[in-house]
Amino acid sequence: MKRLRTQGGLTLEEFAAQSGVSRAMLSKVERGEKSPTLAIIVRIAKGLNVSMSTLMGAEPDPAQVAVIRSANRLAFRDPETGFERHNLSPSHLDNDLEFLLHRIPPGESSGELPPYKVATEKYLVVHEGQLTLQTGDANYVLETGDSFYFDVREPYRFTNAGKTPCAYYLVIRRRRS
Repeated sequence: MKRLRTQGGLTLEEFAAQSGVSRAMLSKVERGEKSPTLAIIVRIAKGLNVSMSTLMGAEPDPAQVAVIRSANRLAFRDPETGFERHNLSPSHLDNDLEFLLHRIPPGESSGELPPYKVATEKYLVVHEGQLTLQTGDANYVLETGDSFYFDVREPYRFTNAGKTPCAYYLVIRRRRS
């Protein structure tokens, strides 16, 4: 995170203003004293104008074929909620797509996530359990096998209100102008 911030020429104060995360929290995360929640890490990536995968250390891979072994894929686990994000796609240079697996324990949520700086679409399919997706004032309850699409224009949230774990596959497409 610090490398990306300094490459972007941002002071901690400027970074805090761009990300909406306090300077103190950013400083603790940079020093490894604090593990950010999913909501915080999303704001950090947004403030740096990078994908969450890039923030997590994805390296560009110009190969025409890529195998991402389960044990080697980039993963993030929210220390407070247990929400998991697994990157299933290769980190090709200049790619506008990400393929992810999310897992949410019963009764947990992603927390409110902000819209992106660039036009972004999300496509998902529920693999197991029940998922409630809130975007704006609308709530959508999805069951195993249901799929969903939305254009991310306002804050949103993923919630598992059920009593069993929820897992869903997610494709993120960033449209470039």
